[in-house]
Amino acid sequence: MAPFKADFFKVWGEKERVEFINFCQNALEKFQDASLAFGSEPKDLNFVLYELCRYCIHGEVTTEAVVSALSEILSLHPELPSLIADILNILDTESQCSESGHTYRERYFSLLRFCNNKIVPEFVLKERLDFETLGDAGIMKLLRNTQTKFIKTKTRLFYKQQKYNLYREEIEGYAKLITELDPPLDQEPNIEHSLEVLQSLIGCFNLDPNRVLDVILESFECKPQFSNYFTQLLRSYFGASETISQVIGFKFGFYQNGDIKETPASLYRVAAFLLKAEVMQLSQLYSLLTPNDSKIVEEHKQEFDNAHLYVKQLNSLSTNAAGDANKEGAKTEIKSDVEDNQKLGLCAALIDVGDWEHARQLMGCFPDYYATSHLFIAKKLCQLIHVLIDDFFRKHSFTPQIRASTPLTLDSNVNIKKVEDFTELFNDVCEMVVALGPHLHIDPVLMAKIIRLSRFWMSTKSEVPEYGIAAISNIIDHSLLPSLSLLECNCCMAEELWSLLKLFPYQNRYSFYYNWKTSASTSHPLLIKVKADILKRLKYIMKRLSKENVKPSGRQIGKLSHSNPGYIFDYILSQIQNWDNLIAPVIDSLKYLTSLSYDVLAYCVIEALGNSEKDRMKHDGTSISVWLQSLANFGGAVFKKYPIDISGLLQHVANQLIAGKSLDLLILKEVVQKMAGIEATEEMTAEQLEAMTGGELLRSEGGYFNQLRNVKKSSQRLKESLLDQDLAIPLCLLMAQQRNCILYHENDNSHVKLVGKLYDQCQDTLVQYGSFLANNLNMEDYANRLPSVSALLTEYNIQTDVAFYLSRPSLNHILNSKFEELRKQDKNMKVLSSQQSVKKYIEIVESITSPIVQSVKSNQVHKKAWEDLNPQFYVTFWSLSMYDLVVPSSSYEREINKLKAVLQSEESKDAGKKKKDRERCDALITKLVEEEKLQQEHCARVMARLRCEKDDWFQSRAAKNETITQFLQLCLFPRCIFTSVDALYCAKFVLLIHCLKTPNFSTLLCYDRVFCDITMTVASCTENEANRYGLFLCSMLETVMRWHSDKAIFDKECANFPGFMTKFKVADKTGDSSVDHVDYENYRHVCHKWHFKITKSLLKCLDSGDYVQIRNSLLVLWKIAPHFPVIQSLGGALDRRMEKIKIEEKEKRPDIYVLATGYSGILKNKKSSLIPESEFHLKENTRHVATAAAVKTEPAPKIDKRENENLIDASKDRKSNPDIRVEPNRVKSGSSERPSVSPSYSQNKRSAPRSENEQNGLENNNRVKIVRVKEEKSTSENTSPMRANAKNDIEKQVSLKEEKRREERQINNVPDREASDSGRDSHSHRRAVDTLDTEREHKRRRTDGASSRSPREPIERDLRSSDERNGNRDKVSVEKMHKEVEVSAEKTKPKEKKTSRKREYPDDSPSESRRRRQKADKDDEESGKRSVDNDREMKTRREEKSPVVYAVNTDRRVDREEKKHHRSSSASGVKKRS
Repeated sequence: MAPFKADFFKVWGEKERVEFINFCQNALEKFQDASLAFGSEPKDLNFVLYELCRYCIHGEVTTEAVVSALSEILSLHPELPSLIADILNILDTESQCSESGHTYRERYFSLLRFCNNKIVPEFVLKERLDFETLGDAGIMKLLRNTQTKFIKTKTRLFYKQQKYNLYREEIEGYAKLITELDPPLDQEPNIEHSLEVLQSLIGCFNLDPNRVLDVILESFECKPQFSNYFTQLLRSYFGASETISQVIGFKFGFYQNGDIKETPASLYRVAAFLLKAEVMQLSQLYSLLTPNDSKIVEEHKQEFDNAHLYVKQLNSLSTNAAGDANKEGAKTEIKSDVEDNQKLGLCAALIDVGDWEHARQLMGCFPDYYATSHLFIAKKLCQLIHVLIDDFFRKHSFTPQIRASTPLTLDSNVNIKKVEDFTELFNDVCEMVVALGPHLHIDPVLMAKIIRLSRFWMSTKSEVPEYGIAAISNIIDHSLLPSLSLLECNCCMAEELWSLLKLFPYQNRYSFYYNWKTSASTSHPLLIKVKADILKRLKYIMKRLSKENVKPSGRQIGKLSHSNPGYIFDYILSQIQNWDNLIAPVIDSLKYLTSLSYDVLAYCVIEALGNSEKDRMKHDGTSISVWLQSLANFGGAVFKKYPIDISGLLQHVANQLIAGKSLDLLILKEVVQKMAGIEATEEMTAEQLEAMTGGELLRSEGGYFNQLRNVKKSSQRLKESLLDQDLAIPLCLLMAQQRNCILYHENDNSHVKLVGKLYDQCQDTLVQYGSFLANNLNMEDYANRLPSVSALLTEYNIQTDVAFYLSRPSLNHILNSKFEELRKQDKNMKVLSSQQSVKKYIEIVESITSPIVQSVKSNQVHKKAWEDLNPQFYVTFWSLSMYDLVVPSSSYEREINKLKAVLQSEESKDAGKKKKDRERCDALITKLVEEEKLQQEHCARVMARLRCEKDDWFQSRAAKNETITQFLQLCLFPRCIFTSVDALYCAKFVLLIHCLKTPNFSTLLCYDRVFCDITMTVASCTENEANRYGLFLCSMLETVMRWHSDKAIFDKECANFPGFMTKFKVADKTGDSSVDHVDYENYRHVCHKWHFKITKSLLKCLDSGDYVQIRNSLLVLWKIAPHFPVIQSLGGALDRRMEKIKIEEKEKRPDIYVLATGYSGILKNKKSSLIPESEFHLKENTRHVATAAAVKTEPAPKIDKRENENLIDASKDRKSNPDIRVEPNRVKSGSSERPSVSPSYSQNKRSAPRSENEQNGLENNNRVKIVRVKEEKSTSENTSPMRANAKNDIEKQVSLKEEKRREERQINNVPDREASDSGRDSHSHRRAVDTLDTEREHKRRRTDGASSRSPREPIERDLRSSDERNGNRDKVSVEKMHKEVEVSAEKTKPKEKKTSRKREYPDDSPSESRRRRQKADKDDEESGKRSVDNDREMKTRREEKSPVVYAVNTDRRVDREEKKHHRSSSASGVKKRS
C-alpha cells in the first residue's frame, strides 16, 4: 500500500473521496479494538495524514480539500482527532524552523483555523499546541489573560501548600493510629480491619492522609518483621505508587545534607520491602537518591587512573623511602568505608530482602562490578547465594558429612524460593555469580560449591537445560578465574577449578585462558594492581634463578602461579626466548605447579608460537630465529617432563601445515624427540647405524642416544593425544605433502639455504614421527588407519619413498601375522621342509604384494619404465628394509656384552636395587637373543624369496644401459637420500643383486653410473640429503675397494658373475667365459677411473662458487673419507683446493670455512696412507711386460661368427662414414710397417692446440697409454731383443715423465673441463674391456697364422666408435693422442729402415710367402663381406633396442638419448620432487 501523492488531492471528487476512505479503512483495520499507534512505514496512516497536511502547508493542496478529506474519515476511529492534533503540533515546529517561514506559517495558521472544532476539538488544540501559536492563528482571543490564568493554576496545583488547621487535628487520633499500627506479635494482623480503622480515624479525627502515610512508614521502620502486613496495608491504603515514592524520597533527602548523619539502615529496608512488593517503582525512587550517576562514573574512572598510576610507580626506580613506604601501604583491598551512597545502600538492602530482580536493575545502572567492589554488597550477595543453593548442595552430597551443620537462612522476615534443580540454578544463581565477578574470591567456600555443582552437572552429561554449558562457561569466564587471581596462593582451589575445567575440550579451555589474561585482568582496578605486584615479584625471582637455587626459586614461582599463571608464564617464556640458557633451570623449577598451571603453560607456549608480531626468520633470511628454536626446545622438554595435555599443540602444528607453513614442525620435532626418545639426527655413529638395522629392542638399546625405557610414560601420553584428536595419520600425510610445498610453493624471495633447511626439517620430522608411530601404535590399529599404498600414491599425491616408508611396518605386520596364523592352523607346518615352508611364505607375500604391483603397474607416469623393470622388482625394492637383508650380529653381541658388564657392576649396590637391576638386565639379554634368532629366520625366508624372484626382475630384451637408468631413477636415487639407513640399504641391495647372480643386470655399469659425474646429484641435494648421499657413496666405495684390494676376493665374488660380463648373449661353444668377463687388472683400471671421476665432479662443485654445491661437496667428502681419496695425486688436488677455499671463505661464509678446515685435517691424517697411482693399478707398459709371455703361450679361443663380426664392424663403418678422419692402413701378418696416417689427420694434428689435450680428462689419458703400449708391443716384436730392451727402457723413462706431467695438468684442470664429458665417461670401462678383447683376438689371429691387423687398429676403431656415439666430440682429442704416440716413439727409438716381409719369415720360400699374402687378401675380402652383414645386423638391433652393450653405434641420435638418460639419472634428486 503506497502513500498518496499530492496530485490526488488537487481535484477532490467523488472518486477521490471513495479511494481515500477505502485507503484509510484498510489502514485502520488492525486498530479496530485498540488505540492508535504511530507506524514506522510510509504506508501507515500517520504517514499518509502527515504527508497530506505537509502538502497543504507547502501549497500543493488547498486547505479546503484537506479539511474535506479529513472530515470524511473522522467517523472511522474515535482517536483520529488526537492523531491529527499531534501531526499539527509537529508541523508547528517544522514551520517555525523553515527558511521560508512566513509563507509556510500563514498556510499553517489557515489549516489550523479550518481544523478548529471541525476536525479537532478546541480543548485538544489548547492541550497540544503552544499558547502563542493559538493566539497567532486567532483561535485564542485573549492570549495574555489566558497565560496569566495558566500560571496561577499551575502555581496553585504544584507549588502552593495546603493549609490544614492543625488545631483541628486531635492528638488522640494519631495516638489511636499508632496503637492500631502496632499489632501483637502472637497474632496475625487483619489487613481489611486495619484499613477500615484507618479510614475511620482519618474521618473522625480529621487527620491529614499524607501525615497518616508518613506515620505508617515510620511504624514500618520500627517493625520490619511485619513487612508483609505493612506492604499490603500501604498498597490498599494508597494506591498511587508515585506518592509513596515521593514520600520515601523525601525521607532520603533529609539525610542528603552533609551535616546530618548517614541514612539509617531501617529506611533502606523499608524501601527494599516496598520495591520487592511492587508498592512503588525503582525508576520513581532512583532519581531521588544520591549521588548522581555522573559522580559514580567519575569515581570509577578515578579508580582506574589510580591503578595505572600505581603500576607506573611500581615499575619506576625510586630513591624516596617514604614513597616506597606509601606504595607498600597501598594494599589492594576491597573498599569497605565510603561516603554515604544511598544507591549502594538501597542495593544492599534489596539483596538483604532477597529481591535480586530490583538489585540487578539497580546494579545495571552502575559501571561493571562497581557495586560488588564494595565489601558489604559483595558479602551480602555471597550470603544470598549460600542460602539459595545450600539445600540443593546438601542434596548432592559431594563429601561425607563429618558433623551436622545448621542450614543457612536469611532474616526470618524474608521469604525466598530456594534452588531445587539445575534449571533454577542456571537461571537465578549464575546471574548472581557473574555479577560478583572477581569479588567472589572473598568467599572461597562459595567458590568451591559453585565449582562442584557445575562439575557434577558436566560429569553427568545432562542435557537439561540445554544452555547449561553456556551458563557454566559464563561463570568461569567472568567470576571463577578472575577470582582465583585475587586469592593468595590457594593451590587447593586451583586444583578444584581444574577438576571442572578438564571436562571441557582444550578449545574451550584455551578460550577461558585468553579471556583471563586479557579482558579479565583489565576489567577491574584491583586486578590491575595484583598483576603489577605479581610481575614485580616474579622479576625479582627470575633475576636470581640458577641451577644452584632451583628448589627455593621453584617454590616461589609455584606460589605465584597458583593464582596468576597466565601472565607469569608469558614473562618466563619471553625470558627463555631471549636467553636460552634459562631453559634447564626454568624446567626444573616448574615441578611445584598445579595441574591448572600446567595447562595454562601449554596454552602460553602455543600462543607464543603463533605470535605474528615476531619475525620467525633471522635478518639474513637464511635460518630460523633463535627465539623460535629456544621455544621449541623448551616446549619439548617441558611436555616430556610434566603431565601436560599436548592436544592443542598438535592441532596447532596440523593447522600450520594445512596453511602451508612448516616452521612449526620444529616444535613437533622436539616434542617427539623428547617425549618418545626418537631422534632425528644425521650424526649417527657407525655402531648406531648398524643397530638401526636390527629389531625394535636393538634399535631402542643401541640405535638412539637416549634410552627409550626412560620415556615410556611420556610416549604413551603423546600417543593417546594423537589418537584422541585423530591426528596420528593426518600429520604424516600433511608432512609428506608439505615437502613439495616447501620446494614449489615457498616465497620466491626465500633463500635457497632456508628452503633446504625447511625441507630437511620436514623430512627429518616425517621420518622421526613415522618411527614413533611404528614403534608405539598397535600395528592392527596402524594398518586400519593408514590408507593403502595405491591410495597414498594416487588420492593423496604422496611420493613413492614416503608412501612405502609409511606402509612398510603395516605390510610386514600383515605378512608376519598371516605366516604365523598359517603356522598355527596348519599342523603339518612343523614337519615341512624348509623349502616347503619358504614356498608357503612366498605365496603369502604374493597375495599381499599383488594388489600393490597391479596399482603400480597401472601408473601411467612410469608406464614406459615397466618395459625395462619388472613392477614386482619395484615393489620388492621399496617394501624391504635393512632388517630384511642383514642380521647385525656384531651389534647384538655388543649390546649383550654391555648388559653383562652392567651385571658385573651391580655387585657393589644394595641388595634390593641390585636384584631389580639384575632381573632387568637378564630379561633384556634373553629378549635380545630371541630377537636375533627371529631376525635370522626372517632374513633366511626373505633371501629365499629373492632367489625365486630374481630371474624375472630385469627384462632380457631391454638395453642394459636403459635398465640401469630406470633402476637408478626410480629406485636407487630416491631412496638413498631418504634416511641414513636407506642409504646403506641401497648399497646393500645393489651388492645383493650382484651376489644373487641376477640375469641381465650389469654390476659394472651400475657402479659406473653411480660414480661417474656426480656433480648434478650433489648440487641438487639439501644438507642432510648430501650427508645421506655421501654415506651411500661410502658404502658403495667400501664394496668396490674390497674387490680392488685382493685378487682372490675379486675372483671369488666377481670373476664369473653376470654383473661383470662385458658382452651379453655371446654363444661360446667352448664354454670358456673368461673372454666375456672383466679380469682383475682391468677392474683396477676401472676403479682408478671412478676415483678420478669422483674427484673431477667434486672439484667442479668446489670451484663453482655456489654455496650449496661447495657445502654439499664438503659433506660428501667427509662421508666418503674412509675410502676416498686413496691416490696421492687426487689427494693432493683436493688438499690444494681445501687451502684455497679456506682462504676465500674465512670471512665470507664461516660455515664452509669450518667444513673445509675439518676436511683438510682429515686429508693430512690420510696423507701417509695414500699410495701412488702405479700401486693402485698397473700401468699399461708395465702390465705388458709382465704378461707378454703369457699372451704368447695363450691358447687361441674359438670365436663364433657374431664375435668376429663385432671385431670388424668398425672397419666397415669407416668406409661408410666420411666424417672419420683417422684411418690407419691395415698391416698384414709379418710386416713391420707402421700404420699410415691420412692427410686429413696430419693436417688436424698440426693445427690442434696443445692445451686441448690437457682438458680431455683421465679417460683420454688412459686411451693414450693403451695406444702407446699396443704400438710399442707391435714394434718390439720386429726388433732384436737387446735393441728392444734398450728401446723399452728409454721409452719407459720418457713415457713415465710425460704421464706424470700430463696427470698433474689434468688433475689441476679437472674443474675446467666441460660437463659434456659425463655422457661418454659412463662408457669408458667398456672401451677398456673392448681393448683387452681386441688384443686377445689379435694375438689369436697371429698365433693361427691368419691375416692380422696392427694392434693399434682395434684401439682406433674402438675410439672412433666411441667418438661416433658421442657425436665426434672426441675426434680432435683422438687425433692429438695419436700424434703424441708417434712423436714419443720417434724420440725414444733410433730410425731404422723398414724390413721386408722376408725378414720376418727367414725360413719361408718366396712361393710360401706369396701364398700367405694371397690367403691374407682372401681373408680381407671375407672380412669386408662380414662387415657389411654386421652393419645390417647392428641397424636391426638398434631398432629393436638390442641389449648388446658393447656394439658399435654411429648414430648420433642414439648418443643423445644415452646422454639424456645418463644426466636424468644423475639429477634424479631433482626429478623425484617434480
